[in-house]
Order: sequence, then structure tokens, then C-alpha cells
Amino acid sequence: MGDNYLLAFDMQPILLGMSVVLSVLFFPYGLNFYLMIRKAQDYAVPEKKSNEKFPVTVQLPIFNERYVVERLLNACAKMADRYGRNLVQILLLDDSTDETTQIASQAVQKLRDQGYDVGMIHRDVRNGFKAGALEDANKDTKYPFVAIFDADFVPPSDFLERAMPYFSDPKLSLVQCRWTHLNRSYNMVTRAVSIGYDGHHLVEQTGRTAGGYLLNFNGSAGVIRREALEDAGGWQADTLAEDLDASYRMQLKGWKALYIRDIECPAEIPPTIPSLKRQQSRWARGSIRTFRKLLSRILWDKKLSLGQKAEALVHLSYYSVHPLMFSAYIIALIAAFL
Repeated sequence: MGDNYLLAFDMQPILLGMSVVLSVLFFPYGLNFYLMIRKAQDYAVPEKKSNEKFPVTVQLPIFNERYVVERLLNACAKMADRYGRNLVQILLLDDSTDETTQIASQAVQKLRDQGYDVGMIHRDVRNGFKAGALEDANKDTKYPFVAIFDADFVPPSDFLERAMPYFSDPKLSLVQCRWTHLNRSYNMVTRAVSIGYDGHHLVEQTGRTAGGYLLNFNGSAGVIRREALEDAGGWQADTLAEDLDASYRMQLKGWKALYIRDIECPAEIPPTIPSLKRQQSRWARGSIRTFRKLLSRILWDKKLSLGQKAEALVHLSYYSVHPLMFSAYIIALIAAFL
């Protein structure tokens, strides 16, 4: 009993010191989220400078999505009908290894027979994964703007009509729109995850836009100016978060980014724990790799204010909160045991 008491007594300074260190490391992330909440309250929908229509290529990267690929193509066809078929090219970027390719090929041919400008690019080897598919598609992309939708999205028919006029600003590189959820109430997983997604879109993205901070492209439900993307080095597959990486590189080159909260694009949330873990694992690794890749550029960029640099570094390293939380849990267990 006495030895255990002495051990616990000797461990107190160590545990206290570790707790203090964790508290210091946690502090910037909590403060940043509080700042985003405050800034989000000041968000106002940006005004359009004109209602000009710009020709756009809609790129649809898919991988083994046999259940939703036709739904996605049909939604994009309705979008083209409303915006103008002569202004919209649809490219299906198929890296599938199952029957999705056959289903998609038939759906593409059906739309082509109806007069839509639609094509399909199939790759047998997934070099660079999604980033590689997007980069390879450039040679077949006709127009100076690219709208991107993942397979589980259903873009509304007025998406292009509402998003494209913002590009009358020649320095605007991307427009990111809000994700909403087709299956929010499907089960406990989707209900919980939808809260996190909403926090990102309704607090973080709106807060960054209102505060003038660097904004990330979410990889879907957005439009990119090809000139800006090429100026920043194009799609690169070295981070697993090609969307986050490209959007930051464009802004570090001096291009602007815009988040439009009022343009909603519904999508499906991963409905199971395994599918959610795969998604979050990819996002976590991609964010940290982007942080390591762009750290020095952000720190030494003379165009960025101190606040912009601090928020960008917190943003890119945000998944570090998870190992910090795990460490705090372990410390609490040790303290309770002792």
C-alpha cells in the first residue's frame, strides 16, 4: 500500500506536466473554432457582379459506383438543360473495376443520343487515384471552368445557373457550395456525421469566407477556374487530399476563393462505421500531408497576414486533435489507476 502511494505521489508532477502540455496544444484549436463561430455570424451571401453565363465542363470522377452513376448523370443532364446544353460538357471519369463501367457506358450513350455533350474516360490503371483522373481529363476538357461532383452527389438543376456568375471576377479561382444530406436520418451514424459536416460548412467555411482566411475546396459541389489551377501546378496526387492541396496552392498564388452557403448540393453520408473510417482516414492523412507540404510556403508568404497564417496552420493540422484527445484519455486512465 505504501509503495503504491509513493508511486502515485511521484507520478503526480509528471502527469500534471503532461496535462499542461496537452492543454496548451489543445488551446489553438478550441480558440480557432470559437473564432470561426464569431466570424460566421458576419457572413453575408456575396453579391453577383453580373448574370453572365460561362461555358463549363462538368467532371464526374467515379470508382465502382454502380448504384448511383445513372442518378448522377441524369442530374447533370437536367442541370445542362437549365443552364444551356451548348454551354455544358459532361465528362464521366471512370476508374471502376466492376460492372459500373458497363452501366456507365450505356447511360452515357443514352444521353449522347439525346443530344447532350457527354463523354466517358475509362482508366484501367488508377495512377494518382482521383487526382490522377482529374489531371488526365484535362486533355479532353473543352471549357475554362470545371465543376466537380463525386458519385454520391445529386446536383440541383439550378447549380450552374447560380454558381457560375461569380466568375465574372477575373481573380476568382473557385466557388465552393454547401453540402446537404440525402440520408441524414438513415441511422445513428448518418445523424451523427451530418452534425459534423454541418459544423464544417455552416461554421468553418462561412467563418473563413467572412474573415478573409484561406478557404479549402471540398472536392465536390464546387467549380474551379482552370487557369488558376494550372497556374498553381495542377492536380497533384502526393497528399491524398488533392482538393485541399490545390485550393491552398491557388490562393498562395494570389487567386481568390469563395464559399456560397446558400447554394446547396445534396449528397449521401457514409452509412456504416467501416465506410466512415475509410473516409476519415483518407481525409486525416491527406490534411496532415498537405500541412507538411505547404508549411514553409505559408509561413514565408509575405502576402498573408499573421492571422491568415495562424488560421491556415490550425486548419491544415486539425486532425492532430485526435491523437491529442487519445493522449489525454491515456493520462486520465493512468491517473485514475494510480
